[in-house]
Amino acid sequence: MADPSTSPPLTRQSVIEAHGLIRHLVHRTPTLTNATLTARASTPRADLRGTPWEYVASTSSTTTTTTGQGTGGEGKGGGEGKEKRRPANPTIRLWFKCENLQRVGAFKARGAFHAVERLRREPGWEEAGGRERGVVTHSSGNHAQALALAARESGIPAHIVMPTISTPSKIAATKGYGAHIVFSGSTSVEREAACMRVIEQTGARLVPPYDHPDIVLGQGTLGLELQEDAAALIHAAAASGDASDHRHHGSDERAERLPERVIRAPSTVGRVAATTEGGGKEKKKGLDAILAPCGGGGMLSGVALSCEGTGIRVFGCEPWFEGADDAKRGFERGRRVETVKSLTVADGLRTPLGRVPWGVIYERRLVSGFFSVGEAEIRDALRLLLERLKLVVEPSAAVPLAVALYNEDFRALVEREAGDAGWDVGVVLSGGNVSLEALGRLFAEDEEKTKATET
Repeated sequence: MADPSTSPPLTRQSVIEAHGLIRHLVHRTPTLTNATLTARASTPRADLRGTPWEYVASTSSTTTTTTGQGTGGEGKGGGEGKEKRRPANPTIRLWFKCENLQRVGAFKARGAFHAVERLRREPGWEEAGGRERGVVTHSSGNHAQALALAARESGIPAHIVMPTISTPSKIAATKGYGAHIVFSGSTSVEREAACMRVIEQTGARLVPPYDHPDIVLGQGTLGLELQEDAAALIHAAAASGDASDHRHHGSDERAERLPERVIRAPSTVGRVAATTEGGGKEKKKGLDAILAPCGGGGMLSGVALSCEGTGIRVFGCEPWFEGADDAKRGFERGRRVETVKSLTVADGLRTPLGRVPWGVIYERRLVSGFFSVGEAEIRDALRLLLERLKLVVEPSAAVPLAVALYNEDFRALVEREAGDAGWDVGVVLSGGNVSLEALGRLFAEDEEKTKATET
């Protein structure tokens, strides 16, 4: 990919320019809202007892930094250690950015297309034989397919290093986009060594999955669209007199009566949504916060850049199982965690935070904090997205919704800072590359654990 020294600065304006570069190559995915899930998010968890929504979640931990308040301590967002704390009673309106409907089924298409487009424009690249040499990366997941597609549409070869243990469906999908597959061992050292051999043999340019400015800027374009589409929908709802308070107590009957919207808003790239009312006082008509999953951090840091200067807070969401919350722990301690060894069900979030994203997230403090959730909470959120929004997403994509529904520290933050007005919260559904067989096994395991607990 393009030399990092030639990359645009990591700013909101650069994200806007990246959007202009790739908008004809990627989908503008829809922004959805769902009355039932908004009502559930706005209900104290204690009030759900005896309803179809009753759920006893596993322990969650958080670290939060809010503007002007410094860093909070580590807490437990589930039940342990906080049994006597009053359940949070926030008003949360949810707006889902559906990147599971993106090309190749994930947000990764944005970064891959931006990286390839920037490379094609690098002075001297084509003249030096770059088009014939192509690109290379190592990935067993969505980035592999995204780069293969971007390269194919640009007429250049793609060499993808994949571990031999990669799932057959992902290997087949990557081959289907025309990539040349090179197999390697499963460790990062083995994959990187295989990449270096390909570079030595072909002269291909490396396009990393997340740790490069061009990738970060490309991924951030989803944040622009989410801000703009949600603002348009919020403004339309206010203009039509739609009820803005979705607080809900005791059962889901009210939510079931409310219409569920699936709306795609017009493009207004680059405009911060706000209106001015009497006396020049500005009244916000957009999002208050965005919840995004965090693995390597390319997308989270890109979304944070897209929100710079808008007043919208961005929070990272992770699983805490077996230490998968590396970004949260690093954020708390002021030192990036470089290794992650976790078998969390959210397999797309098992990657440690990259150096470039760390600079945006921690050093520039463009991310306001991190929240984490447990495996059972992720499964439950995944089920809700399937049953209520009729969306197939991978477990990693369900983590932000799990935070909104189950993390008591996030919910208490909204209640404390927003009061009765509540927050409009964007939720990034990062991808949908999961097989029906894998979903079936996931929910079967969940049911077996429930039965074992009941007996």
